[in-house]
Amino acid sequence: MYDFEVELLSKIQLFHSLAPEELKGIRNEMVIKKFKKNEFILYEEDTNKYMYSILDGGVRVVKATEDGKEILLAIHRAGDSFGEISLIDSKTTTAAVIASGEALVAIIPKENFYSLISTQKKVLDNLLKILCSRIRENVDKIKMLNFNNATQRIKMLLIKLSKERGRETSHGIALDIRLTHQDLADMTGLTRETVTRVIDRWQNDGNITVLKDKLILLGPNFMEEI
Repeated sequence: MYDFEVELLSKIQLFHSLAPEELKGIRNEMVIKKFKKNEFILYEEDTNKYMYSILDGGVRVVKATEDGKEILLAIHRAGDSFGEISLIDSKTTTAAVIASGEALVAIIPKENFYSLISTQKKVLDNLLKILCSRIRENVDKIKMLNFNNATQRIKMLLIKLSKERGRETSHGIALDIRLTHQDLADMTGLTRETVTRVIDRWQNDGNITVLKDKLILLGPNFMEEI
């Protein structure tokens, strides 16, 4: 079991640069916990004292609006980490994090995490890359939300996801992430009905294909023709 956990840690972006022996060393600095589907891992406005890394499964990051609706800010899967910003600046979390299904998560207390980044330069370098990626993601999100046209919003989101979660196939780019029409609506600030209308049109035109398990395949001409 111990070696299995170390193997999972090696796939975490934050730790992937570490050698097996180094991973075994940091294994003792964390607690590994399993969360059930829809279980809250972090609540909005929590005072966060931990760094979280997903070993298996996935989570969604959501923010509640004043009228009680939820905005889907991000979807994280195995290999991703979260909680770094509120951990570093010691402010409350700006959104809730909820397990999308069963999720296995490595949890590192703040003191252990600070000790880790001060002794492991490779982990610090990876953390800086993650933070830079978060900034770029937020800039892209602002650009997307500035589009008044629903088609352009959804297109930009799918292009963004293709860069982050895309896998080249002989038929186009497959998004390695399961997305419902409601997920797309929550991520673009549109209604589910609007998303369904746009997706149906793209499918009829042959620009995209919705595969089994809600995976999306972007056709070869998706970028140019839509």
